[in-house]
Amino acid sequence: MDVNVKPLADRVLVRPADAETTTKSGIIIPDTAKEKPMKGKVIAAGPGKKDEPTSVKVGDEILYGKYAGTEISIDGSDYLIMRESDILAIVS
Repeated sequence: MDVNVKPLADRVLVRPADAETTTKSGIIIPDTAKEKPMKGKVIAAGPGKKDEPTSVKVGDEILYGKYAGTEISIDGSDYLIMRESDILAIVS
């Protein structure tokens, strides 16, 4: 998916993973009880700070803090834009 947004400095644009709709045992979770996902995919990344290049790249699956980033909507899709320091790990 191509998004016409280029993050600046150490900012990263992330598409959050979809919230789980059922539990492992098959119980359906209603919309009101779904937890905000803390996993996503990097869609775009800024170049980094002057002395610190960005360590994540487009396509990386990442884990981030529960309240990290700012929610934005682009062309009807929801994304998060956050600082690279809000990213906890890259999932391999």
